[in-house]
Amino acid sequence: MTTKVPQLSRTLLAVVLVLAVSSMDGYLSQTKVLDNKQDKSETSLDNLVVHVDLVNVLFTVTNRKSKLVTDLEVHNLKIFEDNKPQTITNFARETELPLTIAILIDTSTSIRDRFKFEQEAAISFLYRTLRPQKDKALLITFDSTIELVQDYTDSPEVLSKAIRQVQSGGGTKMFDAIYLACQEKLKAETGRKILILISDGDDNLSLETLNKALEMAQKSDVAVFTISTNSSGFYGIAAPKTDKVLKQLAEDTGGRAFFPFKAEDLSASFQHISAELRSQYSLAYRSSNPARDGSFRSIKIETDRKNLKVKSRKGYYAAQG
Repeated sequence: MTTKVPQLSRTLLAVVLVLAVSSMDGYLSQTKVLDNKQDKSETSLDNLVVHVDLVNVLFTVTNRKSKLVTDLEVHNLKIFEDNKPQTITNFARETELPLTIAILIDTSTSIRDRFKFEQEAAISFLYRTLRPQKDKALLITFDSTIELVQDYTDSPEVLSKAIRQVQSGGGTKMFDAIYLACQEKLKAETGRKILILISDGDDNLSLETLNKALEMAQKSDVAVFTISTNSSGFYGIAAPKTDKVLKQLAEDTGGRAFFPFKAEDLSASFQHISAELRSQYSLAYRSSNPARDGSFRSIKIETDRKNLKVKSRKGYYAAQG
């Protein structure tokens, strides 16, 4: 037996579908739209296909002295996906984007002598950066276990109290902590998503690998900022392999790695992060690759100005299905 759908119901359903598609692009309403072409959608009730291939990229630009450059226009930029040029459809300077921050503090025995400096530097950063009713942050500690010490809050006071109660001890599950923070807490969030990792970069207990942790951060659109606490940075010793791990975590996700020369300089590293989060650009493009195969696609942004460095995530994973 076949039941016919009334024309009014078909009309209402079509309206709902149009509204749903519009909401997908709604979060870009504050950016400068350079291409007003709409995504083509097949709206047959028997076979509905909605094409949404918008790729969003946040990035920062610095000069040769590592100072932030904030006066670029869209005509100064080019973006490539898998070395193929793409058309920029949206561009904006992002100074007021809501921040979602996960602070991960290594509490293993290897960083015990610098633990007090870590705590105070993190607290100072939160008071300087968090804006009530707009930004939010959480605190996770890791050693031989991983603990959510404080869930999302916009209160620096609440987070500071939680940080001061943390104690050090045990082994290190750094990769597991990064993986879980991205998968369980950051992936579903919107806006600018940041993971700040305070660690010496050593890992001796994780089930996850460096590559798996990176993949989850990239799939969750999370930028990782790392602050090294190993003694090589503080005492001028040759950089160990763990420094390379911290650098890769940052560079591959569009974050930045810091290697302070002494424990007191941890606070300066946090100040640099805070400034960078308020001096960003965003752009979007519709990928020229229509395949929905879940593959990793590289991203590269170039500027026509000389001696500038563009820092963004190295790529993204395409949707599947």
